Amino acid sequence: MEKVRFVYNPKSGETVITEWLDGIIDIYQRRGFTVVPYRISFSDTEERDMLDGVDETYHHILVAGGDGTVNYVVNNLKRRGLDVPVAVLPTGTANDFASMLGVPSDIGRACRQILSGEIRRVDLGRANDEYFVNVFSCGLFTEVSQKTPTFLKNTFGKLAYYFGGLGELPNFRKMHISIESDGGNYEGSSLIFFVFNGRTAGQMRFAYLSRLDDGLLDVIVVKGDSPIETIRTIFHFIKRNTGDYPPGIAHFKSRDIMLYSYNEEATDIDGQAGPAFPVHITCEAGALRVVCPLPKERR
Repeated sequence: MEKVRFVYNPKSGETVITEWLDGIIDIYQRRGFTVVPYRISFSDTEERDMLDGVDETYHHILVAGGDGTVNYVVNNLKRRGLDVPVAVLPTGTANDFASMLGVPSDIGRACRQILSGEIRRVDLGRANDEYFVNVFSCGLFTEVSQKTPTFLKNTFGKLAYYFGGLGELPNFRKMHISIESDGGNYEGSSLIFFVFNGRTAGQMRFAYLSRLDDGLLDVIVVKGDSPIETIRTIFHFIKRNTGDYPPGIAHFKSRDIMLYSYNEEATDIDGQAGPAFPVHITCEAGALRVVCPLPKERR
């Protein structure tokens, strides 16, 4: 029987994963897999214990949690030099990376589609020494994400970010940033900026031209030149527009990016606290193997 390491975060989202443990193991065992579970506790010894014994004989690592949990596991994988495929069960608040992979929100369906899926190589972003699967960000929604209590995220999901962000607008101080890259440059004020490997943040689709396997990251700067322009820009994204970016947005694609800020600003990678400025971001093409559900036409 092939082995699968099952890493789960019992505190992600609404903690529904604890109700699904037996069902997940049952689905896997019926397909001929031996499941080796590990409960994340974020302890000091976890980096050693979580993937202890995992090697290339494992079919994949099944991660149950949100983007922050996936980020945590992937960073541990890379530090160990392991190239074991990762599959994601979306049990967090936003689950942006799982959505990008096409994994359904229903846990039972997700397990069955993962087990019938295919292994693909996708890109990873790297900010200084930290990898990110979905997005690096700094600014308005970054601060809101880190200030929003967990119980509000679990109860209201992405709405907690949207309305929290709008509520912060009157008091928010715009950043002055400098971006140098092989795909474009920017110098000036910013309400918020992103460097996307994926497409969404809090399930709001910002980077609708992004792909996980093109060897490029999408840089998006919301300039926030005026209150009216800022509100218009935010609602442009809420309405899920997919055409050209409006005038208040700077957008370009890049493989290698240097970020500078004239003040100390908090950064965020996949919903967790990110590195301090200056930040060097690179796209590592094909650096992660993932298990994806098959497209509908191939099922």
